Amino acid sequence: MPRALITGGSAGLGLALATGLAERDWDVVITGRDESRLNAAARQAGDRVRPIAGDVTDPGHRAVLVEAVGTGLDLLVNNASTLGVSPLLPVLELDDQVLRDVWETNVVAPVTLTRALWPLLHVGGAVINITSDAAADHYETWGAYAASKAALEHLTLTLAVEAPDVRWWTVDPGDMRTQMHQDAFPGQDISDRPLPESVVPAFLALLDARPPSGRHQASDLVLARAGA
Repeated sequence: MPRALITGGSAGLGLALATGLAERDWDVVITGRDESRLNAAARQAGDRVRPIAGDVTDPGHRAVLVEAVGTGLDLLVNNASTLGVSPLLPVLELDDQVLRDVWETNVVAPVTLTRALWPLLHVGGAVINITSDAAADHYETWGAYAASKAALEHLTLTLAVEAPDVRWWTVDPGDMRTQMHQDAFPGQDISDRPLPESVVPAFLALLDARPPSGRHQASDLVLARAGA
């Protein structure tokens, strides 16, 4: 059976993806910092989902994940991410530690985890790095998060050139009704945003079609699948 590892798997998009893959008979390892939430998520997602709690910025935890993957990996989804602070602040009001934390989680951790797992990633496998429209556009107070996603996109597509035997995709899922999105808009009603489960078909379409490495938007993937 194919095997996937999803970071940030205790809720939101990570949990939705784990559930969707498990329903397709994938074996899935999910990771997240809150052990109780992660274990509850795994129970919800099904017997094929294995939780391993920890922080992806911790080298020791990354080593545990490598051991858990075992003999090989078909898909890595770097989904864990942070805004850094809520409410969001203008760039010049961010302190150094917030910037370091955002980049450590959103840029350094995905790259270092990918490097650690590289010997186990099957030829023809895939890496999906979750991005955002903020990586391309400029929104007031979103500077730290946006810059980290822009950097992650650039690194991902550089990896596509350096290691062409693997598919390297960045995917912008769009606005979703998640805790991170709520943290970005504290006190606002975000119930009009779609649930993360609604974008899972886009990721499944990506895995089915296996287009060349590149940047994708979930909405476009769904439209392409509908038109196929």
